[in-house]
Amino acid sequence: MPDEDNKIMKTNIAVFASGRGSNFLALAKAVKGGRLKNAVLSLLVCDNPHAPVVFKAKKLKIKTALVRPDIFSTKEAFEERVIKHLKENKIGLIALAGFMRILSPRFVTAYKNKIINIHPSLLPSFKGANAIKDAFDYGVKVTGVTVHFVDEEMDHGPIILQREIKITDKDTLESLEERIHKIEHKLYPKTIGSFVKGKLKIKGRKVLVKIR
Repeated sequence: MPDEDNKIMKTNIAVFASGRGSNFLALAKAVKGGRLKNAVLSLLVCDNPHAPVVFKAKKLKIKTALVRPDIFSTKEAFEERVIKHLKENKIGLIALAGFMRILSPRFVTAYKNKIINIHPSLLPSFKGANAIKDAFDYGVKVTGVTVHFVDEEMDHGPIILQREIKITDKDTLESLEERIHKIEHKLYPKTIGSFVKGKLKIKGRKVLVKIR
């Protein structure tokens, strides 16, 4: 019988990242290893020329669009340049992976239901850039990872998947970060695999999902 995966058109993915790029690397490995058969990691979009993720992409020979916001007079002009790169590379999915800029409602509308983010907490708790530390300092017993569609509000769009992780008395902030990142690196490729196979359906704030 023909492979079902071969019947599905491949989706070009752009990863947006500003820092180390550990989730970018996890996705690249998933594509290269055949775990994302229907995805092509076509583009890295980065706003920081000194970010380690840029060097990771270069080593993997993945095309990079380095778009520095400081050379544009407005956020709109910055995003227009980003969109130009996305169109040139026929991007069908944007995966945010530590991208330290909030996308405008205009940008989100242009790629409605085609932007996914991974966040290191159980949303809606602990939004923002310091979620792991915030949860740790607050003293919660359980935190985790959320993968969600992006809408016009920060860390707010419909939730696709969540995985919880217990915080133990032995945990340090560093050990908790390491355990959360391990979950992220498994969960993100799995979620994107469902997206490119057309297995995600949004109904209001709920996402119906069948993970392979």
